[in-house]
Amino acid sequence: MTPDGEQRPPQPPENQPEYKVYRSRRGLFSRLKGADLSGLRDRAKLPAWRRRKRDEPGLPPPQRGRVTPRRVLKWVGLAALAWILISLVAFGISAQIQSFKLSGEAGKALHGNPFLLPSAQTILVLGTDARPPGAGDGNTSEECFEQQSKGEKPHKPCYEGEFRADTLMLIRAGGGAFRKLSIPRDTFAEIPGNAPTKINAAYAFGGAALQIKTIEQFLGIQIDHVAIVDFTGFEDLIDAVGGIKVNVPHKLCADISGGAGGGQGGVTLRLKKGENTLDGEKALAYSRVREPVECPGKGKSAYTLGYSDYDREQAQQDVINGIKSRLTDPLRFPYNFLHGPIIGWEAPKAFVSDMGFFTMPQLILSAAIGGGSAAEVFCVKNLSGCGEGPEGSIEIPQSLRQKAVHKFLNG
Repeated sequence: MTPDGEQRPPQPPENQPEYKVYRSRRGLFSRLKGADLSGLRDRAKLPAWRRRKRDEPGLPPPQRGRVTPRRVLKWVGLAALAWILISLVAFGISAQIQSFKLSGEAGKALHGNPFLLPSAQTILVLGTDARPPGAGDGNTSEECFEQQSKGEKPHKPCYEGEFRADTLMLIRAGGGAFRKLSIPRDTFAEIPGNAPTKINAAYAFGGAALQIKTIEQFLGIQIDHVAIVDFTGFEDLIDAVGGIKVNVPHKLCADISGGAGGGQGGVTLRLKKGENTLDGEKALAYSRVREPVECPGKGKSAYTLGYSDYDREQAQQDVINGIKSRLTDPLRFPYNFLHGPIIGWEAPKAFVSDMGFFTMPQLILSAAIGGGSAAEVFCVKNLSGCGEGPEGSIEIPQSLRQKAVHKFLNG
């Protein structure tokens, strides 16, 4: 248009200004890419300060986003998730390391599979009467202690008959079940390849493998997994969860391995009637008491009332339940969460077991899901239902075995 507002007629082509057209070279992968419209849309949604280029002159530096409760919760949640993941990884690695220690013969004697949580399986928990060198057992050598702790058959310089099983407990775990059945250590039984004697002698003759076969023959069941108590790891686990609480039916006093002042690394127990909180050392000693001593002061005690293998087995199960209670108590969640990696690392070290990285966590979940059902113990107090066998052993009738096994397997 002209300055006076009149519209000029179009000029002929020869009078129009010349324009040069440049053609850009296509990129190597340009035909494979479409227009990035979504990227432009996303950029348009950003605040103005985010769309500016950092190197654009004359503009203030970009500002960070404001700290909001939502962002704080997000990062706290991610940190908590990472902490739980570290705890689980520590637990799995520790369990796998412990599984490598188990005797190969013991592993071959088992019938279980790794999938414990979907279907119930039977676990044999073994404790032996051997203790680490310097822990009050006199002449226990490091080599012999290592053999029995792994469930190996005794070989030189150790000898058969040296270390017997001190604890024999069956656990039925998985499929929503968590039941326990204790076998008295002095039960008279047939031992494959040996003369009939107390059932715990099988461990001394042939290690964990022979003990598994003996119990299977005695009860007519299959053992799927085994867990041999590692006493040092057992103490460390209880200390890691902050100790356990046990309910003692009567005052109990005992001097284990000569007591605390015996110079042999022993432990002195002085437990009141009712609830007691025990650290790892005292919890292990409580599960080992065979012969209490007289307690000072008035009132009846386990010494005056009598203390049998039945009471001892109940004490062992109380300790197991005490650990389970500490791990599953909702009120203990803050403590267990903060100490998660430590507990995760120490828990599997309480046992030498075939259950490794995959199966051991399922056992913990089964214990939490299965609840706290009362434990079954063969032969109630004073040998009711049982008889006295040779050499001070306990004779358990076949009918009583079948009844207990049926309840153990089926609930």
